[in-house]
Amino acid sequence: MKRLLPFIFVALVVNSSIAQEDLLDLIDKESEEESGYTEQTFKGTRLINGHSIETRQKGVLDVIIGHRFGRLNSGAYELFGLDESNVRLGVDFGLTDNMNIGLGRNSFEKTYDGFLKYKFLRQQPDGVPISIAGFSSIALKTLKTGDPAGEPDANSRLTYSYQAIIARKFSPSFSSQISPTLVHRNSVIAEQDPNDIFALGAGGRLKLTKRLSLNAEYYYQFNTVDNSPMKNSVAIGFDIETGGHVFQLHFTNSRAMIEKGFITETTGDFFDGDVHFGFNISRTFQLYE
Repeated sequence: MKRLLPFIFVALVVNSSIAQEDLLDLIDKESEEESGYTEQTFKGTRLINGHSIETRQKGVLDVIIGHRFGRLNSGAYELFGLDESNVRLGVDFGLTDNMNIGLGRNSFEKTYDGFLKYKFLRQQPDGVPISIAGFSSIALKTLKTGDPAGEPDANSRLTYSYQAIIARKFSPSFSSQISPTLVHRNSVIAEQDPNDIFALGAGGRLKLTKRLSLNAEYYYQFNTVDNSPMKNSVAIGFDIETGGHVFQLHFTNSRAMIEKGFITETTGDFFDGDVHFGFNISRTFQLYE
């Protein structure tokens, strides 16, 4: 039942969303009339942990700093998680308006990652009802095991992730998306663990003010083994937009900030208090048009 609560939350948000008309909505409408497509389904390229449907425009460089502290229930000695730090430094770049590439380095397991995202279907105000993007990433874990018999080779340290991101902006106040996902691990710790993990992500954005929104995100794993210590990823947070910056403040049971980490390697139980406070900071630069 606890695994289904975030989906129930998203459903309740859909029913409670109320359209708001403000200055930014008018700007969005003017942009939609000019382009013929629905704009700003989400404010950033990340919903919380995972990617959103959004892509950066051609020639735009997006510098993203992601940070997760330790668990809030770790107690006063660890300053409720502030003594621990996991950081991802990354850059996204718009090759075209609909195609982005990105590179990053996550301190969690000292992982390097790269991705390609392409939005091949765009929602239209009076036409196509949804947007769809394809996402593919590769991650290399470089954390040393300390095994005296020798470190594993690079191939066994690789993980691949594939997603279809399907999104709809229902109103100026509410957007949602689902993300069918496959994570392939070249090697696993236990023999009974599957190399391929199938998961479904779901999330939504509820606009509270013209610059503030409430976001929620959940990833359900379909084929984990019995008694697995891995949990489903849960996250709730806020987006704060200030010009060229998007600040995301959130609470999640996941430490990692890439798909192979937060989907398949989350060990904390959100509903038992294993919650990390974290944030994403995004700053965009127009390199050329």
